[in-house]
Amino acid sequence: MSQSPAVPSLAPETQAARGAVPVDSTYRDIVPPLHLATTFERAGDGSYPGGRVYSRDGSPAYDGPEALLKELEGGAAAALFASGMAAASAVLQALKPGARVVAPRAMYWALRNWMIQFAANWQLTLDFFADDAELAALLQRPADLVWLETPANPTWEITDIAAAAKAAHAAGARLVVDSTVPTPVFTRPLELGADIVMHSATKYLNGHSDVVAGALVTRAVDDFWQRIKTVRALGGAVLGPFEAWLLARGMRTLFPRVRTAAASAAAIASHFHGHAKVSLVLYPGLASHPGHAVAARQMQGGFGAMLSLRIAGGEAAAKTVAARLQVFQRATSLGSVESLVEHRASVEGPGTFCPDDLLRLSVGIENTADLIADLEQALAGI
Repeated sequence: MSQSPAVPSLAPETQAARGAVPVDSTYRDIVPPLHLATTFERAGDGSYPGGRVYSRDGSPAYDGPEALLKELEGGAAAALFASGMAAASAVLQALKPGARVVAPRAMYWALRNWMIQFAANWQLTLDFFADDAELAALLQRPADLVWLETPANPTWEITDIAAAAKAAHAAGARLVVDSTVPTPVFTRPLELGADIVMHSATKYLNGHSDVVAGALVTRAVDDFWQRIKTVRALGGAVLGPFEAWLLARGMRTLFPRVRTAAASAAAIASHFHGHAKVSLVLYPGLASHPGHAVAARQMQGGFGAMLSLRIAGGEAAAKTVAARLQVFQRATSLGSVESLVEHRASVEGPGTFCPDDLLRLSVGIENTADLIADLEQALAGI
């Protein structure tokens, strides 16, 4: 079955809109077909003329979204997973027992907790850093893996990816960057020296709150990458074909969705900066943000669509504001077309580092004035 040749040298926006899948010459489908097969026929001599053996090792449903992610991130290969947690855990499981991992204190809470448990079981040394200076100090000793999340959920600290890559490589470590929030629309970590980029594809890549998925993109197809692929295949953390198809559909609108949401988030951050009932706005696009200068250097064209508001009056006031919101919906997750709000400390529970007066906002693509008005009316109630 022949296919039309790929078009070279297209802008990322065009690559995403086209879906990175050549049009099949049989029917000239504009939308790629859905591949449901789990197993594939052998030839009489035992070979696989279709190049496939079993979908757990690599379904043709993955080809389109993996190819697009590889192109958008500028990597050598990409791999889809059943969730963002599955993608992240595959990286840790590819390490050998006794390895040393350095990770941020501020990061996605569920992954942080899982890392701690896995490190104990896998006999890993796990060290946490609070800022760039502490990361540099920790990397004066040899390490095997450095994990970054920037901007970091839910307080949006910024880590200098290029500096971290230089320090990680000097310490003998690979650098993995969770780039779920900026997406390749705003940041391309591999260009800044990272070795692997991770996405919770549930969030912005899909963008419609109807798929749970994860993804990794690697700079090099090396032994470590092959171990990650083995973890996926043998551990079974694979994405279903319909979910892969939905993810590919979602990525076709990635650039306009993310840019629209980020522009709205920037307007909301500016509006509530200095507001009488907001003690602090946490958004890297504000000049007052401690990481603004680094963010401006490594985030091209915008600062993302996530921000947090610390509400004057403390925890009770923050919960009251969340309860009064009418356009923002109270729900976990982020990165979809609808705007969401969460009192994050309540969700994370005992031991959280999140301030109890903080509301995390995932800004969607609704009218900006409607979102600002919704926050204003909610704040008026405290």
